Amino acid sequence: MSTAPLTLLSWNFENNGKKDPARRQAGDELLKSLNPDLVFRQELWDADENGRTVFNAQARALGMHGELGDGSCTAVFINPGRFSVVRDWTQSRGPQFVLPPTALTLRYEEAGPDALPFIAVSYHLNYASPAQRLLEAEWLTTWADKGWTTPDGTRVTLPAVFAGDNNSFPVPGADGDPALPELLAIKNAPHRLHRSYPGPDGARVPDTRPDAALRTAGLEDVARYWAATQNGTPAAVSRTVNACDTHGPDSRIDRAYATPELLPAVDEVDVIEVDADLSDHHILRIRMNAGRLVEILNRAAA
Repeated sequence: MSTAPLTLLSWNFENNGKKDPARRQAGDELLKSLNPDLVFRQELWDADENGRTVFNAQARALGMHGELGDGSCTAVFINPGRFSVVRDWTQSRGPQFVLPPTALTLRYEEAGPDALPFIAVSYHLNYASPAQRLLEAEWLTTWADKGWTTPDGTRVTLPAVFAGDNNSFPVPGADGDPALPELLAIKNAPHRLHRSYPGPDGARVPDTRPDAALRTAGLEDVARYWAATQNGTPAAVSRTVNACDTHGPDSRIDRAYATPELLPAVDEVDVIEVDADLSDHHILRIRMNAGRLVEILNRAAA
């Protein structure tokens, strides 16, 4: 069994390289340099054209197996030496998802054939509508409630990890988290609308409802968890989107959530800053302890 740590990355690579093959190649090379085992990607526009030619080339560039979601909105790449796909929970565009997530049941091969698999979901919440984002977040939680029958016939709930672009803010509370914006400091009026909702008194407030919904369903913000542990640091909750005049201050838009049983396997969380010419989002990185993950998946199966 490999003792090498597992590296999970989540990245909204802007417009999949802005339709520029050289920029797309640079993004793929950056991801590959981080030696990922599991990649949650967003904004792969046009990767499905011509028989997924672009997407297949990107999977080869990463040296990974790729699963592309409907409309090239999201994708998951896996290290085939460590993971295999058990089930594809394909979603199409509809009232519940404007940008459909890619959701897979994965087996961690190093845990052995009787260990529980787990759910991995790459998602991209709606850009413009806080009401739609809340709906989408609520639907995401259905993948934290998928059943599995163990070899002895027991029905259990699968662990799950979600990562993506939330287009909204985390509820304040983590030491070092970027502050919520002052809405009037967001100079672009439509963007103020996109990132807020009417509070109880009718005044608009920054949109934190997707984060609240996911955590109400029992999921944990992995970066917030790590920042709060004895060995964690505030670097875990670093910005993933830079401040700009029109859209407001630094923000932690990109986040990962996990069911609680997976959290003891987390060894580190940080953010890899990316040059603005390459993408408008930074890369969220999570390292997991391989041995602890094996124990968790086998203990849950037992």
